[in-house]
Amino acid sequence: MRVRILYHDRCFDGACSAALFSSFVRRSLAPRADLAYTGLYHRADQLFDEDSFDGDVNAIVDFKYSASDRVDWWFDHHQSAFLSEQDAAHFRADTTGTKFYDPSYKSCTKFIADTLRAKFDFDWSHLTDLIHWADILDGAQHESARAAVAMESAALKLNLIIESAERNVTAEIIPLLETESLESIVARPEYDEVFRALYENHLNSIAVIRDLAVCRDEVVFFDLVHTRMRGYNKFVPYYLFPRSMYTVSVLDGGFRVKVSVGSNPWPPDFPHHNLAELCERYGGGGHPRVGAISYGPKEFDRARLTAAEIVDILSRP
Repeated sequence: MRVRILYHDRCFDGACSAALFSSFVRRSLAPRADLAYTGLYHRADQLFDEDSFDGDVNAIVDFKYSASDRVDWWFDHHQSAFLSEQDAAHFRADTTGTKFYDPSYKSCTKFIADTLRAKFDFDWSHLTDLIHWADILDGAQHESARAAVAMESAALKLNLIIESAERNVTAEIIPLLETESLESIVARPEYDEVFRALYENHLNSIAVIRDLAVCRDEVVFFDLVHTRMRGYNKFVPYYLFPRSMYTVSVLDGGFRVKVSVGSNPWPPDFPHHNLAELCERYGGGGHPRVGAISYGPKEFDRARLTAAEIVDILSRP
């Protein structure tokens, strides 16, 4: 049997979700199955390729819903989980008992863990540390902005590798997450070398953001399109501007132009805007405290216009 697992790519929670579901497959569902992985990105068109569902069993974790008859398992926790009301209705009408959704969870990994234990009596105690750190990272539950930026824990180091390595290594790391500790994975020579180079870039990115960022009425904005940066640690703005409430940025990801919108996990006051709903107005989505909008390659002007509108909305009293 071939099991295809589709997951949110270049995302620590996506990788951990895939690893947890893989363990469920190997230990409970189909021990002799051949597992294959496909990473998914949020794109401007956001349509699924039916050819991706090529397994005897197909599962989607930590990503939007697909109404395809080929999808057998689905887990997600994003508020913006459905591309259309038709998809939402399709999910509500599902009777398979293998598709699950709960946006109250901070991480999809923890949601999958609780669901598999409650519904299928799956013992995931061998992955307790993995589940713990996925919930910390995806829920932005770090002790402080400094801790999030310093990256002293193995989980934060691995997160940097998964998100930012020039060669996408997520699919090869997923099986390791089942059998090795986070510390042993980042200590592997091939990943330790990658981390050291990425961490140096991370330190340089702090200086770049410090130079480009403008803070207006507790909203930090910066445009990274003309830099070589394809990503950044989302907690850097709150490290640099600890009293800020929101961050809006524009980034050239190559295959997309991305507008990121986030809120300070350690705010002086509680944020008043639901960022998922705000991003949905522009075709994006996410969670109440963090969201994003994806545009096509080179759509810089469109992304900048959206970013300016969102900064204006978030700056209003």
